[in-house]
Amino acid sequence: MSAAAAPPAAFSRGGALALVAGGVALFLALIYLIGSGADLGGDKGDGQAHAAANGLNGYAGLVRLVEAQGYSVERSRSRAGYETEGLLVLSPPLLTDAAELAKILNERRYIGPTLVIVPKWWATRPPRNTPPKVREKFKRGWVAIDGVLESEWPTELPAPYAFTLALDGDREGAQPVRWSGLGEAGKLPAPQVLHAEPKGARRTLFTDASGRILAFEIQLGQNNQPDDEAYPVTFLAEPDLANNWGLADRQRAAAMVALFDDLTYGQEIEDVTFDLTLNGFGASENLLTLAFRPPFLAATLSLLVALLIVGWRAFQRFGPAAASDGPAIAFGKRQLILNGAGLILRARRFGLLGRPYAALSARRLAERLGLARPDPEAIDAALARRLPDEEPFTRRAARLEAAARPADILAAARALDDLATRLQQGPPTE
Repeated sequence: MSAAAAPPAAFSRGGALALVAGGVALFLALIYLIGSGADLGGDKGDGQAHAAANGLNGYAGLVRLVEAQGYSVERSRSRAGYETEGLLVLSPPLLTDAAELAKILNERRYIGPTLVIVPKWWATRPPRNTPPKVREKFKRGWVAIDGVLESEWPTELPAPYAFTLALDGDREGAQPVRWSGLGEAGKLPAPQVLHAEPKGARRTLFTDASGRILAFEIQLGQNNQPDDEAYPVTFLAEPDLANNWGLADRQRAAAMVALFDDLTYGQEIEDVTFDLTLNGFGASENLLTLAFRPPFLAATLSLLVALLIVGWRAFQRFGPAAASDGPAIAFGKRQLILNGAGLILRARRFGLLGRPYAALSARRLAERLGLARPDPEAIDAALARRLPDEEPFTRRAARLEAAARPADILAAARALDDLATRLQQGPPTE
């Protein structure tokens, strides 16, 4: 009777490979997104003014503008971004810890330049009672402007950074005012003007038509003393020059290009980092994040290549194909002996062989000597009569039971087999 045909495999080799490859790709994508802290959904800041916000008060347009000028731009969600040697752009919210901000500014005096954009507008998501026709025109991340709020943290900053904010033009019928600075000039998008009244030495960058300071720079070293080696800290008190609303105008966009060229010394500094941690988008460092950053990136890539090699080898055959005919477990005494021997070899328990084999030899010798029981003393006495010149059975059995190494066990077992063979042949004749 022929053996039954093997059932077809659930998946072909190609199908299994596709499943494994797809799973690995999805897993790698997952850990990359976790490590990078990518923004996967949400409302793009929910009304806040930061580098990832698309609303009127956000700075997503400024990020794209700076990238278009050839700078290497990064939106940082880690405090490690404070240590960049390039230009660091901070956009603190209305409620900011002045002491924490001052610590960042002090630590960056000899690391790189810093630009601080002061918040201005109180913005929220579009109200739910917005007419459907109007709501259809809204894009993701858009906001509704509810008025101007003056932050208190500028006055709480320690010297030399402290300054006072003042709001002008917040009245009905007021017209947008003009501004100028760094060789550019134009009009602000709204009549409400937020300007600064700094304390101490500073360099004025932008002013309005009345001479009010819209942006200024402080460059002091240790102990707040002038130091050419120190990097400047620039405060942009009027964010309408830099936010998405402001960059809709060509002159204001040109002013921001001039400002970034000035802060980077004519693009000698090529890296610009927009911080998001002060706006609540910070992500702590972890092993997964470090695995995709130099110098650990090399080890991660090596591990991935090793996994690919292991996966490829898993689909290859090791040795000849297994026999498809016959039962999975062969029957018979020979196969049983082979299986038992293989198990002993794998377990390396050779010491368990001596005593059973000696008992087996005793039964075989007793049978050939005509003894009723395989008693070792009786076997020795019978052997002394039949083969007086041979070594007694008990000595050979003791040597087998005491053997530990495979070679000693084999030699002692052969000695017992030789004794049985001699009995079968009979005593030597003269």
